[in-house]
Amino acid sequence: MSGPSRFDVLVPPPADGSTRGRLGRLSLTHGDVETPQFMPVGTNAAVKALDPDDLVDVGATIILANTYHLSLRPGHERIATLGGLHRFMAWDRPILTDSGGFQVVSLGDLRVVDDDGVTFRSHLDGSVRRFTAEHAISVQEALGSDVAVAFDQPVSPLSPRAIVEDATARTHRWAERSLAAHQRTDQALFGIVQGGLEPDLRAASTAFVAALPFDGICLGGLAGDETAEQREATIDIAVSRLADDPRPRYLMGLGSPADLLEAVHRGIDLFDSVLPARVARNGHLWVPGGRLNLRNARFLDDAEPVQADCSCMLCRRFSRAYLAHLFRARELLAYRLATCHNLTFTLDFMARIRAALRAGSLSESLPELRARAGRVSPGEGAMQSV
Repeated sequence: MSGPSRFDVLVPPPADGSTRGRLGRLSLTHGDVETPQFMPVGTNAAVKALDPDDLVDVGATIILANTYHLSLRPGHERIATLGGLHRFMAWDRPILTDSGGFQVVSLGDLRVVDDDGVTFRSHLDGSVRRFTAEHAISVQEALGSDVAVAFDQPVSPLSPRAIVEDATARTHRWAERSLAAHQRTDQALFGIVQGGLEPDLRAASTAFVAALPFDGICLGGLAGDETAEQREATIDIAVSRLADDPRPRYLMGLGSPADLLEAVHRGIDLFDSVLPARVARNGHLWVPGGRLNLRNARFLDDAEPVQADCSCMLCRRFSRAYLAHLFRARELLAYRLATCHNLTFTLDFMARIRAALRAGSLSESLPELRARAGRVSPGEGAMQSV
C-alpha cells in the first residue's frame, strides 16, 4: 500500500451495463475494508449501547466518528494526548471521521455560515465555536482517524437552486483549503460532491472534486428529504462521471437495507447512517421482508427468536417476548440487544450483496435481495412492518 490508502476493484461492473455495482477492497492504516460496506456510526466515540467486542461480533470492519461532537467533548486535544481515537475507544480497526459539515444542516438554528467558515453556538453549553476547513482538518488529524473528510456546506436537497449553488461553490473552495491544510501521511482524505438535486450542479461538482487529489469521493447532500427516485437519479449523474475514476465512492448518511442495495447497484462503495441503531432503540427490528415493532403487545407471549437464521446475540439466546418485556421495563439491555440485531442484519445484508458481486450475479439477484430488504422494486418506499 503506497500512501495512506489503496482501493482495488476486485470485480468491476459487467460490460453489459446491467449493474454498476462493483466489489472492492479499501486498504487503510488499521486494516482492510471489503466493499460495498456499511459503517456504523459512533458519534461520540461509541456506537450507542455497544462496546468494541459487540462491534466485532456484528461484523463491523470500519466505523464513523463525529468531528464536531468530539471537538466539543471531550476535546480533540485531549484525545490526542491520550493516544488518539483508536486507543481512546479501544477500537483497532479503521475509523472514518466526518468533517463537521453535517452539523451545518442539523444545527441550523445554532450556526452562521460565511465564506471563511461556520460559527456554531455549542448545543452543550452555548459557547461560540468556529469551524473552518483548516480547523476541521486539524481536529481530524488530532483524532488520528484512518480517513478524514474535507469540510463542506451541505444543504437540504429541497433547497432553492440559488442556495444550493452558493453552498456548492463554497464547498469547492473549502475542498481546496482542506487539501492544502492536510498534513498526516497515514490518514486518507476524501472530498465531498454537493449540488443538491440540480443535475447540472451535481455534474459540475462531481467533475470539480474528482479533479482534485483526494483519496476518495463522497456524495453529500442526499439521504435527507428527497425521494428514493430523486436520490437514485442524482447518484446516476455522479457515478456516470466517475466511471473511470479509480477511487472509492461514499454516499453519506444512507442506512436502510433497501436504499443501500439500490445505491450499490448504481455504483456506490461505502455508506454510513445512525438509522439501524436509532430504529433499534425505538423497538423496530429488521428482519427479512420487513421489520418487527417489538413494542406491539402481540410479541409479549412470542417465544420465537426475532429472526431464526440470525447469528446476533439477541437471536442466539433470547425470545421476542423477552425483548418486548425489556423495552416495556426500560431496561438498558433492550437497546444493546436490538442494536446488535439491526447492525448484524445490515452488515450481513452487505455481505450478501458482496457475494452476489463476487459471483457476477448481482443483477440476477436483485429481486431476491430487494425482497429480503423489504422492497420489491426500485422506487418503492420504506420497508413494511410484518
